[in-house]
Amino acid sequence: MKWCNQSVPTGNSRNAGGFFASVFLLVAFLVLPANAAHSASSYVVTETVETLEYDIFEPAPLQASSSSAFAQYGPFHVVAPDLVVMTGTVDSYTPAVFRQMLDQYPGIRRIEMRDCDGSVDEEANLELARMIRRAGISTHVPANGSVRSGAVELFLAGVRRTAHPDAEFIVHSWMDEDGREANDYPASDPVHAEYLDYYQEMGVSAPTARAFYALTNSVPFSEQLRLSRNDMARFQLVH
Repeated sequence: MKWCNQSVPTGNSRNAGGFFASVFLLVAFLVLPANAAHSASSYVVTETVETLEYDIFEPAPLQASSSSAFAQYGPFHVVAPDLVVMTGTVDSYTPAVFRQMLDQYPGIRRIEMRDCDGSVDEEANLELARMIRRAGISTHVPANGSVRSGAVELFLAGVRRTAHPDAEFIVHSWMDEDGREANDYPASDPVHAEYLDYYQEMGVSAPTARAFYALTNSVPFSEQLRLSRNDMARFQLVH
């Protein structure tokens, strides 16, 4: 597995059980009479407590509220029948929620990438990228938009790729689970073909694919190289 950023999503679900247990004890204390323990009669108190369930393993899409016509699926927020705004990180479950989104909104034709920091699962990231291409969806980075690390691969998946002049693209070397980076492998190693083949699959010529791949690996995983919209245009990566 290759990692394309250093952020790991976290959750706050672990404290939910303690909270509801405390609520239940407080309700019981207020309802039971003080002398219940000494009375010959017995009391049965039934209290319905609403519980919240958190699925921290396989997130389902968050359904829209009654005041909204659309919904959110992981890092994707549907803002129109044909438009999605993307903000956040791709993880192992993102391809599945993306598929659910397309099932519900088959008319989606563009993803606006506003603040995308990459992925914590590069295999899932490339799977998602190919899904975007197969669906015939375009990608766009708006003014002040930021596409970083593995999200650059997602941008390249668009059948049409556009970016505002103020958009930024951040690249750096990938790193595998053993802590080895791209330049730790010889140029002839098949590990590099995963990216070179992907770039060409997205319509990038072989020479350009090699040049852009070399550029991304010119800085280590722990650093960043900022590219402008014009830099991407020089590699013919925007339309």
